Formats: sequence, structure tokens, C-alpha cells
Amino acid sequence: QVRPAGPAMGSLGRCLARSLLRGQPGPSRPPGPRCYGSAPPELQEKTLVLVKPDAVQRRLVGNVIQRFERRGFKLVAMKLLQADQGLLDKHYQQLRQKPFYPALLAYMTSGPLVAMVWEGYNVVRSTRAMVGDTNSAAAAAGTIRGDFSMHVSRNVVHASDSVETAQREISFWFQQDELVAWESGDQDYTYGP
Repeated sequence: QVRPAGPAMGSLGRCLARSLLRGQPGPSRPPGPRCYGSAPPELQEKTLVLVKPDAVQRRLVGNVIQRFERRGFKLVAMKLLQADQGLLDKHYQQLRQKPFYPALLAYMTSGPLVAMVWEGYNVVRSTRAMVGDTNSAAAAAGTIRGDFSMHVSRNVVHASDSVETAQREISFWFQQDELVAWESGDQDYTYGP
């Protein structure tokens, strides 16, 4: 027996209760947000992940995607591209005066990369934990960098470091209409009541 969400329950709880009641007999479903289209903000947080040229060359794209899918995050945008200096200058704006920037630019333009936007609950913070320390030697085993990277200059992936940064970075790499809104069939199993 699934009970309707009460007034004390947040929008996430109401959304999940509605989805659990889908198909259940009863006079009505609890009022509140639909589970997608007007999904609660907690489930709509987005982050940018770049699979860098070294990882593309080493055929690691599928391994990176698999980790995010297994975690339960939802892929809402992805493309393979050759980044140019203009795009990278915007993305790495805070690093442009650093002495290592020319080497970083050469590395990031050395081959194609895969840009992705992932969506889900606490996706920015969770992604940073999944990716691991920027310095591969310090990255814990089980993280993407800890498992696949040997050196800080070839550290496989980039991940946004805050919600605000993610919003800005996503706008550099994707047009708004490239983000696909779709309903995940496993949402109830990922987030639970």
C-alpha cells in the first residue's frame, strides 16, 4: 500500500509518491509537480563532463559513460568535437595567465574530445567525487582518474566544480536546444520514496 505524500513532504517526495501511485487503484493522485517536465530542482541539477583527448585516444569514452550510468545519472547531451582555441579560452578563462596554459591548450586541441551533460540529484558534487583528484598520483583507486590516469597533464576528464560553474560551462559547449529533456524509466528505483 502506497500512501499519498503529506504536506510536510518536499517536492521530491511528492514527485516520487506520485510516480509510485501511477497505476495504483484509488480516487486520485496527490497534487503537485509532475515527475518530469516540471521535475523538482533537486533532480534537474546538471554538470559538464569532458572526456579529454587522451581518453578518447585510449578508447575510454565507454568506461566513463558507464560509470555515470551505473551511478544513476541521466545523460541529457553529448557530442564528439574538435575543440578550438576560442572555445577553450572561454572554458579555461581563469587559467589563461598561467605558465602551463600553452601546454594545456596544445593538449586539449590535440584530438577530439567528448562533451557531455549529466543530470541528477547532487550531480556536481557526486561527479567531482567520482572523477577524483586533479593530480592523478593523489586520485583514489576507484575514481576515474585513479583508475585510468598516470599523470596530471593527462588526467582523462574534466568536471565542473560547482553548480554555478556547471551552468556557465554548459553554455560554452552546448546550445540550450541541444539538451534533451526525457523521462527516465528507472527514476523510482534510483531515488526511491
